[in-house]
Amino acid sequence: MANPTLQQPSFLLANLKADATTKPLLQRCQDLVKIIDEYPAKELHLIFPWLVESVFGSLDGVIAGWNLRFLHSRSNEYNIVMDFLNPSGPMMKLVYKLQAEEYKYEIPINYLPGPVKACIQEGVLPDCPLFHNKLQFPLSGLLTLNIAFNPFEFFMFNFAYCLITPKNYPPGQYGSSTDSAYFVLVDTYLKYFLPTEGSVPPSPFSDSRGSVSAPSPRSSSVSFASYGIHSPSLLKHHIFHQPSVNADPAAQEIWRSETLLQMFVEIWLHHYSLEMYQKLQSPQEPFSPTEEHVLVVRLLVKHLHAFSNSLKPEQLSSSPSAHSHTHTSPLEEFKRVVVQRFVQQKLYLFLQHCFGHWPLDASFRAVLETWLSYIQPWRYTGEKANPQPDQNRTVPEKWESFVHENLLMYTKLFQVFLNRAVRTDLVNAKNALMVFRVAKVFAQPNLAEMIQKGEQLFLEPEHVLHHRQPRGYLTPGQGGSYLSSRQRVVTDMVFKVKSHVYGLEGQDCQYKQMFGTELRGAVMKLIQIIAQARQTAKRISDHSSEVAANKSFLSWFGLGASDLNNSFPGAEPEETGEYLKKTHEFLDRALENLCQIFKLNQGQLNQLISNLGSLEDDGNSKQLPDCVQSENGLILTDLGRRQIINGLRRFDIHYQGDPELQPIRSYENALLVRLFYRISSLINERFGRHMNALCSRPDFLGRLSRHYLTNLDSTTKLKHSPMSRRMLERSQRPRLSLRPLASYRTILLLLLFYVFGSLLSLGPISSTVLLLAGGFLYGLLMTLFADKLKTH
Repeated sequence: MANPTLQQPSFLLANLKADATTKPLLQRCQDLVKIIDEYPAKELHLIFPWLVESVFGSLDGVIAGWNLRFLHSRSNEYNIVMDFLNPSGPMMKLVYKLQAEEYKYEIPINYLPGPVKACIQEGVLPDCPLFHNKLQFPLSGLLTLNIAFNPFEFFMFNFAYCLITPKNYPPGQYGSSTDSAYFVLVDTYLKYFLPTEGSVPPSPFSDSRGSVSAPSPRSSSVSFASYGIHSPSLLKHHIFHQPSVNADPAAQEIWRSETLLQMFVEIWLHHYSLEMYQKLQSPQEPFSPTEEHVLVVRLLVKHLHAFSNSLKPEQLSSSPSAHSHTHTSPLEEFKRVVVQRFVQQKLYLFLQHCFGHWPLDASFRAVLETWLSYIQPWRYTGEKANPQPDQNRTVPEKWESFVHENLLMYTKLFQVFLNRAVRTDLVNAKNALMVFRVAKVFAQPNLAEMIQKGEQLFLEPEHVLHHRQPRGYLTPGQGGSYLSSRQRVVTDMVFKVKSHVYGLEGQDCQYKQMFGTELRGAVMKLIQIIAQARQTAKRISDHSSEVAANKSFLSWFGLGASDLNNSFPGAEPEETGEYLKKTHEFLDRALENLCQIFKLNQGQLNQLISNLGSLEDDGNSKQLPDCVQSENGLILTDLGRRQIINGLRRFDIHYQGDPELQPIRSYENALLVRLFYRISSLINERFGRHMNALCSRPDFLGRLSRHYLTNLDSTTKLKHSPMSRRMLERSQRPRLSLRPLASYRTILLLLLFYVFGSLLSLGPISSTVLLLAGGFLYGLLMTLFADKLKTH
């Protein structure tokens, strides 16, 4: 979208649009390379918005573009696209060529992140200086406000927005999102514009207009005119407070690094405002990130840690005062503040939303690993000498300040994770792995102590803090104390921790200590659920082993277990024995790590587990989940739902329809099932009243009739299954059922019986009479001794 100035129609643009539908991608890219080299910026300016849209797709998702998110390395077009969009490739050359001129391209504010759009509509200056002094007022009024970007900003906006644009997966194209052209391009751009070694390569065209200001406190109320496109800049100073950006060539080039980072952070993370979060309000149109989105954010977090950790040791130890700026390059200063100033707040809100709204399934692993990557910057230092296992890797003391200045990232998000973990099915190996991963990270030596110290600094009373504050920064020779320097360090640390917590949670926040009594109780609850999940996994694994051992060759003849309710043809792989063994291993190690983090008594833990074991042995697992009785049957309570999720209790689910109308099984003859159903239906319809009257009798004849005409066993089972009273009464009606005679097992047994009878010189009629007499005597004995059998 170019500036709204009257322009002549571009024949070049018309030709390119025509070629887009006829020529293959390779030929189109070759033509574009020649056009970018040969045509002047005036002509290229007219095709640039269309070209960007044709590559990344339209912002509304109608135009798919080149489908970078679904283009993988095995595709024939992959290398063509990567060469064209490379940071040193033709597309970026076009961007730099237009950047050297005063061209602007507009984006409707409707496509900006929600909080940014809300600020602009309310007339408030946005936090991010990327959007300062760029508002365009249309002639038609304030209904369609636009933001005017320079070519580099416009390109990066569309590239970043491509990730969050809803798009359908192209048919026949599947693969990992981390293998896509988009993911690889993000990684390439980060390494090029935020290099861990050396400096950012200069652009091939001179440009004295590119500069990005540092984030600054938001003005409480700024009129629209104060940040119009032609108004003087409200924030003229560079991030490093230099008098002029153009005075240093390195500072002139670093604006691209700042622009790229701020664009990525704003488009990918800034969807939840701090004010709404602190007031426990949800946005009107909540943004829901995808797993692919979160994976790209994790890539950004990992690279920013590597970028920040590449700061030279002498620069890292120097004071971040204004005097140090004369000795360090702008890129080095950028590395010093990049994580805290640009990423921390927006990533915190982003992770808070994901922790609270993500489904309770294994896809949460992407969010979890993004969080763990952020809170472990020491993993991305580039040091590979003497690698240690994660469990034995001591967190170096130099990272203590990072832990303190990101305290909520450790404590608050750990508490939110606990709330998720107790509601998650920990029998699933993938969910158990996530609990183990968190416990393993926080169990790293020295980390828990750093977090505790940070909490102590935050809880430092204000009056003590003021008392410790020295009157002035005096040297001992001037009458100052030798302890003043140490006191100033402690005071600065307290101020940073309090500023961090109050800045994210508000001045009236009620901070819950990670190592306090309340959270310790929540951890003990999680440990109890982990122990219960271990026992559940073991019980299911043992049951699976027994079922597998009981299988025999008779199953080929349909003589195996015939209970459809105990078979799960659609069972997940996580329910198999191999995955359950992994579950047990992950949960065991998670318990060890949690005991190490919170210094729990091993004896108390063993006692808790043994108590749970005795409860399970007493048949606790066979009880029904907690529920209440209603007219429509049993209704689960919140406790009952939690018991089912964690596999502690369950309903004994059975088929609740008409037993005669169950699906025909593989061990039944379909023709006989239908034939016997018609016969039994006619008999039940004609003699149903007589059966009811007979079974209602309290004497011996009534008991004998109930034995043959009702299924007391199934009725007992159905009482332990969630069903309505009407269905329960229907299942108890007396009826004659001939369906068992259609089973291949019954047919085979009858055939063997008649063969055996023929060997004993018994005819078919004699064998039938003998069979009926035996069945009657069996029923008679079962009825006589039924009470004694029940008591036994």
